[in-house]
Amino acid sequence: MELTAEPCSPVRVEHAEGPFWHGDRFGWVDIMAGRLWLAGFDGTTLTEPRSHDVGRPLGAAVPAAMGGWVLAAGTAFLQLDEDGRVTPLTEDLADPTPVRMNDGKCDPAGRFWAGTMDYDEANPIASLYVFDGRPRTVLDGVTISNGLGWSPDHRLMYYIDTPTGRVDVFDYDEDSGAVSGRRPLVEVEGGHPDGMTVDDEGFLWVALWGGGVVHRYDPSGRLAGVVRLPVTNVSSCCFGGADGATLFVTTSRQGLSAERREAEPDAGRIFRATPGVSGPPATPFG
Repeated sequence: MELTAEPCSPVRVEHAEGPFWHGDRFGWVDIMAGRLWLAGFDGTTLTEPRSHDVGRPLGAAVPAAMGGWVLAAGTAFLQLDEDGRVTPLTEDLADPTPVRMNDGKCDPAGRFWAGTMDYDEANPIASLYVFDGRPRTVLDGVTISNGLGWSPDHRLMYYIDTPTGRVDVFDYDEDSGAVSGRRPLVEVEGGHPDGMTVDDEGFLWVALWGGGVVHRYDPSGRLAGVVRLPVTNVSSCCFGGADGATLFVTTSRQGLSAERREAEPDAGRIFRATPGVSGPPATPFG
């Protein structure tokens, strides 16, 4: 499988990340701007985009079962209502000077997993947390906590700490949320593994920062497909649309030189592709 994604967003932001599909809306974050973006989708283009400013770096947002969203922002978990009101759900879980929240999503049981990253992108001072009303630290010694995903049978959890250059896999217990047996699954080549999603066939889709592509891997870790983009920094992806068959891909202008920004006018936009497989929508929190 080899495809080329096309831009589908009228909005261009600095650092698009954390895409999700819920109901009939597509959402994504602009991390350092601290904004949650939401839009409709007409099958070709994102429509009527609007945003909420949450007042701090926004690593990830997930829809909440009771309405609104739960956020991993700064170094805490917060609630965002439809009217834009932000309510803290936890204290800061770490000193927000050296680290901030990065990628996150809900597991099949509706727990919110999100991790921090070192601002310098070099030191293993970050962590992975899970929040189900109370926060719990799952991993320490992380540098850039990134992509998460679960197998369709809910028995495996996939995880990326970007500087390792790998996708790792854990055994996962849906009832307790416990993970164990961490082991390497994919040694990624051609870029830095960033965000990811898992399709309905159990294949992993991994965005490669600096690589201009999304890779598709089978459950054994074998490369099975490539989606190419005309931008360098590909940050994450998810499935959505009315039938779950559109692959949405987030991209970024972060770190690009003035020359590269001019050469990549669509960096920071959302892209789409139709790979012939589908994936699940976001699992709401709670």
